[in-house]
Amino acid sequence: MRFTLDRHPSANLISHLGPDGIRIGALAVTSSCIVSAFELVCDWPVHTVQGLDRDALVPALAMSPEILILGTGERIQFPASALYAELASRGIGLEVMDTAAACRTYNVLVNEDRPVVAALILP
Repeated sequence: MRFTLDRHPSANLISHLGPDGIRIGALAVTSSCIVSAFELVCDWPVHTVQGLDRDALVPALAMSPEILILGTGERIQFPASALYAELASRGIGLEVMDTAAACRTYNVLVNEDRPVVAALILP
């Protein structure tokens, strides 16, 4: 699946998602990652929603998002409700969706200059 949004050429935009991973700018990413407009954490050690907790989100929280998009793979899987509460107490909205939708939504929000971070779980 190819994506085409490029209003901010220096920003980390996701241009491809497929069985081989995702492409962020010119970089091929084949494992779970955390991405914001200007930062990228590759090899994020989360492979399932069940493995997700507050500590796993420390790199994402360090990017100061107002919106955290969680891409959970081929289908939507919701994290524990305590995680929603933790993020809400910090003023961060959590949006959960499948990874393809997360990539598209992330690109749109980056192009709107929104403080967004995507935490993307890849197989």
